[in-house]
Amino acid sequence: MSTGATARDAREGEPAPALSPLTTDTVRDLLADRKIFPGVPDELGEDTELILDSLGLVWLLHVVEERFGVVVEPTYEDIAGFTSLRRLTEYLSAAQAGRLEGGPDER
Repeated sequence: MSTGATARDAREGEPAPALSPLTTDTVRDLLADRKIFPGVPDELGEDTELILDSLGLVWLLHVVEERFGVVVEPTYEDIAGFTSLRRLTEYLSAAQAGRLEGGPDER
């Protein structure tokens, strides 16, 4: 049973609790899900080359939406830039910051 708020909770009129920031460690933990990136090493460096297949990326974005309430629709250019843990985290953190500040998501 999950204790984290989902985007659905906010839509159902429940007050949204403060969301955890998407950090490198958080994204690393999400990538450790065998549905996203099977066999991710514990010591995955921030700049180690990362290759996500399309199904893994879709699942990752779904989990980010469910756990953090961050909905993103990356462009092909964005996806091409998801080449490392650092770059993926930067993208997701920027999307989350835009949502938390109430500004439009420019992606």
